Amino acid sequence: MSVVVGFADTVEDRNALPFAFREAKMRGTDVTVVVDGDRSAVDELIMAARTDSGADGVAARIAEPVPGRSHADNLVDMSYEPDVELLVIGVRRRSPVGKLLLGSLSQRVLLDAHCPVVAVKPPVEVAH
Repeated sequence: MSVVVGFADTVEDRNALPFAFREAKMRGTDVTVVVDGDRSAVDELIMAARTDSGADGVAARIAEPVPGRSHADNLVDMSYEPDVELLVIGVRRRSPVGKLLLGSLSQRVLLDAHCPVVAVKPPVEVAH
């Protein structure tokens, strides 16, 4: 089994990576990262997320996205793989009105994925 995480190098996705590693460690499985965009720093971010989450023994791999398909389509396609048990995506915090309209990627993945989806929000900033 595998935990799949979408990554597009946003603040939201940087918070989703360690969550995916903690879930994989708890479930005794690996992590598959579906990258959208620039892959230059992804390896370092994956190693840092693995270490920060205390999941040093969890294996990780980067899935090759299908060229010409959207990030949402690639994530939904991965959710249909037989060994995928969970899909993790990062989402923005939204106002009550903004909650009516999720981002198109988030909405598409939540509605069309074949496996359970966890939407990870970034931490709340506390003003001092």
